[in-house]
Amino acid sequence: MKVVIPGGTGQVGTILDRALTAAGHEVVVLTRRPSREREIPWDGRTLGAWAEAVDGSDVVINLAGRSVSCRYTPANLREMMDSRVQSTEVVGAAIAAAARPPRVWLQMSTATVYAHRFDAPNDEATGVIGGGEPGVPGYWGYSVRIARNWERAQERAETPGTRKVALRAAMVMSPDRGGVFDVLSWLARLGLGGPVAGGAQYVSWIHDRDFVRAVEFLIGRDDLAGPVNLAAPGPLPQRRFMRALRAAWGVPAGLPATAWMAEVGALAIRSDTELLLKSRRVVPGRLLDAGFAFEHVRWPDAADDLVRRRRGAARTVRPGFRERATGT
Repeated sequence: MKVVIPGGTGQVGTILDRALTAAGHEVVVLTRRPSREREIPWDGRTLGAWAEAVDGSDVVINLAGRSVSCRYTPANLREMMDSRVQSTEVVGAAIAAAARPPRVWLQMSTATVYAHRFDAPNDEATGVIGGGEPGVPGYWGYSVRIARNWERAQERAETPGTRKVALRAAMVMSPDRGGVFDVLSWLARLGLGGPVAGGAQYVSWIHDRDFVRAVEFLIGRDDLAGPVNLAAPGPLPQRRFMRALRAAWGVPAGLPATAWMAEVGALAIRSDTELLLKSRRVVPGRLLDAGFAFEHVRWPDAADDLVRRRRGAARTVRPGFRERATGT
């Protein structure tokens, strides 16, 4: 297949590019800062010569959008909104104008669209969309509006010849440098990976190889369209999640943190506490109903595999070698 990945130089794009290329597919990445073969410049807002790559392709996987690893200031939240909605709109315009449009358009979304809750898991059929939960910071609702507008931009695109799937993805765990697993592992190895604000909030996750397999599964299933949760079937409370990660690294204990301590830490690393405190209890209802079989269902087993791969990579990387970790 010919696969076009707008915004494909970040962590998730790197994972997909590596796997799909290894499988023999032709992968083209759209990026603001091309630096190698198979990368084409675009601005994520306007049609240009890049649209020629979409015309005649088999699959488009749009991952473009400002990173959520930042302080959630009004300006950054607006940039998150604009970068996601505008890039989705212009990808839809390119597909609509194509003489030979792709047969499937996978559009990145987020599990953050679901409500902060503890009582029951969120699947696509019965899950509660967030935005109005009592007792949470008001800006959390803006994150939900970003997700809903992101998906709505794809829904509204007039692409009748192209099947559309919205990927409501949980945190993708890979051993690559700069990703969420890297950050959480750093905290755990420093002895800081204990419960945050009690640790009852749920963490939803997906192993990188299951993420790739799920994407390939969705490409091949012409009967699946609309929102699909990309998350392992076993979300678990944050305190248990970090306990398993510490065990995988051989760290016996982790210091707990209150909510205000988490705020100080997030400020220090220029991130936001929503990523730590929101309970994302998300399960993959549609994938399981369609017969997709996860290789990594339990987090302790997945964490062991990721740590083993990370240690193996550390032994083989030459001194001075530095991986690219982010990009759009």
